[in-house]
Amino acid sequence: MNSIFKFFTPKDKKFQPLFEQAGSNVLKISEALLLALSATDVEKRKEYIKEVERLEHVGDDITHSIFLELSKNFITPFDREDIHALASAVDDIADYIHASASNIELYNVKNVGDAMIKLAELLVEMCTDLDKAIRELRSFKNIRVIADACVRINSGENQADYVCNLAIARLFEFETNAIELIKQKEVLQTLEMATDKCEDAANVLESILVKNA
Repeated sequence: MNSIFKFFTPKDKKFQPLFEQAGSNVLKISEALLLALSATDVEKRKEYIKEVERLEHVGDDITHSIFLELSKNFITPFDREDIHALASAVDDIADYIHASASNIELYNVKNVGDAMIKLAELLVEMCTDLDKAIRELRSFKNIRVIADACVRINSGENQADYVCNLAIARLFEFETNAIELIKQKEVLQTLEMATDKCEDAANVLESILVKNA
């Protein structure tokens, strides 16, 4: 029995449940972000942004719990570096989603364009795949689920790059208000960074596959 199989089995009462909570939570954050960006009512958008903030704090608590377990368990059959890297990568996704939502409110961005919504949709898709892949670590019986999820996440990040770059190019071409341009560009780039962090998490999962499959 290889190390990852021994670690991520139903007998594991510590790390795997926490990872599943983290995966589920980051998916909820991405869904809340999409609802915020899709909302036409300003007050409703603020409610969804508050939910993003709340869930980001929940994610921080989960990440802290994972790190605490690492400090208490000096010998683990699963690489400590990979545990730390995966927890950190998922936490980074939540941080950038939260930053995106916060910037929309702080900068008083009223014009939420199609590109921002598309980036949020891609984030939901990528976080859905990440959540599925993390859950598969419990038994590690179907590594194809993890591998396919990683491929889709990498593809999603490439799409996000294109959407973001095209949107920024159009801003420079058509936006005459310099302040509005800066605000829109900042939000777009922060959203794109969140997709980068999804790819980082997928890269950690791929590393786990290479080491343990």
